[in-house]
Amino acid sequence: MNKSLARLSYFALCLLTPFAFAIDAANITNVEVSNVSADKQIIKVTFNSAPPTPTSFSVNTPPRIAFDFANTANQTGKNVYPVNGAALRSVNVAEGTGRTRLVFNLQKQASYETSVEGNSYLITVDAAAAANTAVNSAPVRSNTQFSDAKSSSKAEGIQAIDFRRGSAGEGKVIIDLSSPNVGIDIRQQGKNLVVDFSKAGLPKNLERQLDVTDFGTPIQKIETHAQGDSVKMLIEPKGNWEYSAYQTENRFVVEVRDASANKDKAASKANYKGEKLSLNFQNVEVRTVLQVIAEFTGLNIITSDSVGGALTLRLKDVPWDQALDIILQAKGLDQRKTGNVMWIAPRDELAAKEKSELENRKQISELEPTRTEYFQLKYHKADALKTILSDEKQKILSPRGSAVIDPRTNQVVVQDIPSKLEQIRELLTKIDIPVRQVMIEARIVEAEDGFQRQLGVKLHGLYAKGDTAFGGNLTSKDYTSPGGSTFPGPAIGGNVPSVSLPAAGITGFNPGSIAMLIAGSDGILGLELSALEQDGKLKIVSSPRLVTADQVEAVIEDGQEIPYSTSSQNGATTVEFKKATLSLKVTPQITPDGSVFMDVHVNKDSRGTETINGPAINTKQIKTKVLVESGGTVVIGGIFIENSSNTITQVPLLGDIPVLGNLFKNRSNKKERRELLIFLTPRVLESDLTLR
Repeated sequence: MNKSLARLSYFALCLLTPFAFAIDAANITNVEVSNVSADKQIIKVTFNSAPPTPTSFSVNTPPRIAFDFANTANQTGKNVYPVNGAALRSVNVAEGTGRTRLVFNLQKQASYETSVEGNSYLITVDAAAAANTAVNSAPVRSNTQFSDAKSSSKAEGIQAIDFRRGSAGEGKVIIDLSSPNVGIDIRQQGKNLVVDFSKAGLPKNLERQLDVTDFGTPIQKIETHAQGDSVKMLIEPKGNWEYSAYQTENRFVVEVRDASANKDKAASKANYKGEKLSLNFQNVEVRTVLQVIAEFTGLNIITSDSVGGALTLRLKDVPWDQALDIILQAKGLDQRKTGNVMWIAPRDELAAKEKSELENRKQISELEPTRTEYFQLKYHKADALKTILSDEKQKILSPRGSAVIDPRTNQVVVQDIPSKLEQIRELLTKIDIPVRQVMIEARIVEAEDGFQRQLGVKLHGLYAKGDTAFGGNLTSKDYTSPGGSTFPGPAIGGNVPSVSLPAAGITGFNPGSIAMLIAGSDGILGLELSALEQDGKLKIVSSPRLVTADQVEAVIEDGQEIPYSTSSQNGATTVEFKKATLSLKVTPQITPDGSVFMDVHVNKDSRGTETINGPAINTKQIKTKVLVESGGTVVIGGIFIENSSNTITQVPLLGDIPVLGNLFKNRSNKKERRELLIFLTPRVLESDLTLR
């Protein structure tokens, strides 16, 4: 009976006061991501009404899960929600013509389950589950045209690339594919937008850079090039921009629009999401208008006894929550909502009541009995959690709370009021999760290429005449002058070489030689040629590798410690050791997009030449910070040294004679090249991978 009277009064008001309303399509008002663990996330999609039944599909390469909500608009004001989980990397929300698509970008394959709670659509993504197929608790139709088909033997790739300007000034990059099964990954990288087409081909005529500045869109340049068996497209926008992407059959479209132009529009949509109505009142009681809104929305509205007065208003096609806000502001009222019950009262009255409730709650917390609870930690350290709970700048425990740790069992014993214990339990679900690990492999390549050549000559002579320039081992002989006088000649003796420029040895090896002897009636001439040549190559590859947790420093060493004797001021002798090791020290940090930022120190020492004070140490090292994608390889440093020398030793004047001057020369050629390259490869490990 009461319901019939209420409906009758409602329709009577409709006849007396002409108003009309229009019902909008379902809208996504909020997207929340909750981390149950590193491998499991719950995505809560909230609508302004009952959520529609979506169609879904999944892709294996790259791993993705997508949901299409028909006749749905995106009113969240955001397009990308980063997650950085072990399986789920990010969530993209893209609004197209007549639908909104949610794309879950995964690090690896994962199963998912869906359920409906009120106006929320819950999607649970679990990478730890054994099955890779989706099991939905709510009825979901399979969209077969986007299903992941088996790869065909025919090469797949890009057939055409086009650019257009949209009606709202947005830039559209249109890519025609040879097959809808081409794997696509789109991400924002710095100020640019990167689209990767995995295992796809690109014709030579499409491998180019397009300058689209004259179109007057946020997009300035589009560069497409092949990269191995994949294709990479780099889109360069300007200003404050946002993007969305969608695929229909063999066509993939990327839209980039000005984000500042849509900011106010998105904010207005996010503020007022109610169904539209029209109101036309002349000097009507405030309570009557509130009753009309209550009948229209189905809410239970309770008005305070102090609410009164009349108002005149005319609204056309206005969301009901905006109409209510206008009425409350006009009469100095405010509202508090609990479930589907709304309490309306003057602002001062509500403020006084809330202040009284807070004071009562504080008194209750001071008198409420405390409880003791034991929290068993799985991955976190108990002493670290105690530091978090007892931080003076951000207190989590109440003034009466306390925390004690048990290092042996890695437990935290907390004594506090029940509400604080519940907050700590919720905190542990977010921070007590396994830390992701990284394997870092360094390759140190040393290469040497050397060449040496030695050429020398020895020249001996023995003469019977009195000329002692060359010496000899002959007996003396008389000398007759041109005037007829005879004098005794000088005695010539000894075996003294006239020219001695032999080739030098190389690294302990003596040169080879060829000797010739020429004898005549007046003397003997001896010639000895010596030569030695050496060509050597050396290559050393060192590859240290290690596994460490995210943001935890790790060190690995291999080598020896060399002893040195040192003397102190009092004359005592002590022995000290210096390291000559191959070492890798690194501190990795996994970024939200799956790349690895590393603080690296690589050292390559070896024992050098012996000195009077002990052996020298040859050292090579590099310290740097670098960002590398997981599985990628980067050269973090290199040294190239080239030595070349050409030395000629000769007898003055005689060595300058053409051709014959070579008998009075010694030649030494030496060339040496050394090169050092250091490569670094990080890999983010999955839960089932180990160092091999």
